[in-house]
Amino acid sequence: MADRGRAPLPREVRVLAVVAFVVALGFGIVAPAIPVYVRSFGVGTTAVGLAVSSFAFFRFVSAFGGGALVERFGERVVLTAGLVVVALTTGAAGLVGNFPLFLVLRSAGGVSSAMFTVAALSLLLRVAPPEHRGRSAATFQGGFILGGIAGPAAGGLLAALSPRLPFLLYAGFLLVAGAVAMAQLRTPGSSAPGGKAAAPDTPQAAPPLPLAAAVRNRAYVAALVVNFGVGWMLFGVRNSLVPLYVTEDLGRTVAWAGAGLLVGSVAQAVGLLRSGRLVDGWGRRPSLVLGTALATGSVALLAGPPSTAVFLVSMAVFGLGASLLASAPAALVADVSPARGGRVVAVFQMASDLGGILGPLAAGALTDAVDYQLAFGVTAAVLAAGLVAALALPRR
Repeated sequence: MADRGRAPLPREVRVLAVVAFVVALGFGIVAPAIPVYVRSFGVGTTAVGLAVSSFAFFRFVSAFGGGALVERFGERVVLTAGLVVVALTTGAAGLVGNFPLFLVLRSAGGVSSAMFTVAALSLLLRVAPPEHRGRSAATFQGGFILGGIAGPAAGGLLAALSPRLPFLLYAGFLLVAGAVAMAQLRTPGSSAPGGKAAAPDTPQAAPPLPLAAAVRNRAYVAALVVNFGVGWMLFGVRNSLVPLYVTEDLGRTVAWAGAGLLVGSVAQAVGLLRSGRLVDGWGRRPSLVLGTALATGSVALLAGPPSTAVFLVSMAVFGLGASLLASAPAALVADVSPARGGRVVAVFQMASDLGGILGPLAAGALTDAVDYQLAFGVTAAVLAAGLVAALALPRR
């Protein structure tokens, strides 16, 4: 079992991890700048949430379209095209002079981002061996985290110089990622690296599982609920509310917001060193229970009195929980439907996007109406729903 755990992963997994690293490096740079840049247009907290959630909303509504493009043109072409268009819209967003146009460009970037994410996850789950799905997902996510370690801290410093600069750098990183994907990836099925084609009787070549059958599976439903909570906090509240919480409630500079994101990224990177093997060896259910418990508890800490020390601890604990939630839900989806992409993978992505849509809007509205603590309390409750779903899974 130890030798199997150390077996080399497919080449596509390693290439996707490199692409993820480049993408995350740019995203980490731009994340702390988004709220500050949007505030420069003279809008309120809810508008900041709208700027973040619009990206996720258009990812959400275009996910099925991205899946259809993958089936028609292949993962490599769709992945590369998505990265290039996101790069162009992000660079343009850093040059605009008003909020409506910025919102339009962010929305267009969301459509292209759906192309990238659906294509990348479809390829990852398709080539990952069943006994190494946790490791494969952790390796892919590890690329994102390693790229994001330096990004947030640098983004906070760059945003202090000019809130436009991070957007332009992010566009450049996306173009690099697109070039790597086009040069190094191959679409499986016809010709894989090394000239070998996938055998027709392999799980990867099986017909897609109907969505109606997937939603009757408790493991798939649990993956959806957990991914919704991850999107709500990780891709929504953390990017829209946390920087403002640090500057307005804690009275710190935006560089401290970047430092908090950095602490979370480092903790997640450390956790990813073992989380994939835990998911494959220890099991999907216990890994999911531990990950959701850590994530819920970490955000609940922020519902208490404002404290810089508590904020940093919260980000670190959430990072550890997120390391498990980066691999366990994806492994569950691949267990349920190991075939190529399709609606099952698209809906899994859409669950995260829906959380990214509702999270910033709800948290922003709650903050405007009451305070940051209530917004974080509701976020903890959303993550707790994932814990309940994980506990309801069969023990085997």
